[in-house]
Amino acid sequence: MAKDYYATLGVDRKATKDDVKKAFRKLAQKYHPDKGGDEAKFKEITEAYAVLGDEKRRREYDTYGQAFAGGGGGASPFGGFDFNNFRGFGRGGSMEFDFGDLFEGFEDIFGGAGARGARARTRRGRDISIDIQIPFKESILGATRSVLIAKVGACETCKGSGAKPGTELETCKTCSGTGRVHETRSTILGQFTSARSCAVCEGAGKIPKEKCAACGGRGVSRHEEEIRLSIPAGIDNGEMIRLPRQGEAVKGGVAGDLYVKVHVLPHPVLRKEGADLIMELPLKLSDALLGTVASVKTVDDKTLEVKVPPLSSAEETLRIRGKGVHTEQGYGDLLIRVSVVLPKKLSGKAKKAIEELKIEGF
Repeated sequence: MAKDYYATLGVDRKATKDDVKKAFRKLAQKYHPDKGGDEAKFKEITEAYAVLGDEKRRREYDTYGQAFAGGGGGASPFGGFDFNNFRGFGRGGSMEFDFGDLFEGFEDIFGGAGARGARARTRRGRDISIDIQIPFKESILGATRSVLIAKVGACETCKGSGAKPGTELETCKTCSGTGRVHETRSTILGQFTSARSCAVCEGAGKIPKEKCAACGGRGVSRHEEEIRLSIPAGIDNGEMIRLPRQGEAVKGGVAGDLYVKVHVLPHPVLRKEGADLIMELPLKLSDALLGTVASVKTVDDKTLEVKVPPLSSAEETLRIRGKGVHTEQGYGDLLIRVSVVLPKKLSGKAKKAIEELKIEGF
């Protein structure tokens, strides 16, 4: 039965070459196996685009229809057509769907040169995450921490090779050193060859002559590892720090990333608002009326003598410039919110003094 390539790509028979190309790209993004798509569907749309994306082949498909799609006499149904400009198709009617190379010339779909290099795509270990608590002071000033985590890392005995120390690696016989094995199926359109990572060498292309006793030849083992962590100044509660290549290792590839979620412990006096630090300073009524000098501690435990002028209202904010959080734009400020604390009890002398103030209009 003839395949309807137009229906496969979801385009009209009068669709322009650009329309066909756009439809293919949209479907490719959706069904590409590397993006979790349907491999079988991906092969179908690629096959359809190989025909409809080429003007000469499209004309013959439109003219001969089923005869073109079905081929005949055991000959390649694509005989006489030049596939050199469409990578992924082999010679003589054999089509090798190596999904990394398939999009050369369509780099904008999967990220430019990264798509062209996907054939030799490096295996990547698993990302991991941890949580840490830090005091408020470290979140403002920054700090360096050491954390001990258990993870899959490169074997300390063989340094990740999987081979017994002093021995060599040899070419994997299963994949002939390519790191990939191929499976071929015959269809009415020729032979389809799909490629996957070699299970024997795990995509490395080489295997140890003698396996490392510590890791059994895997090149990785689970062990505790100390990680040095730099905490940036001004980090907020709940923020994540990413440490590239500090995640779990994988044989023949690169380690994943480590994500550290930071939990900032509250400060008894200070809190952060953007680049500013905020603190409350309660004053006695007499100090609020007459003014005073108050001692306050900054986040770096230094003492500041702050002159508080007579208050014109029950609550005011004093600004100490440059004593806040350090940012790329400079330092924020320390905001001191001054408030009046009224006494719970008044002595007879205090009552008399207040009554005199009342007479004077206070």
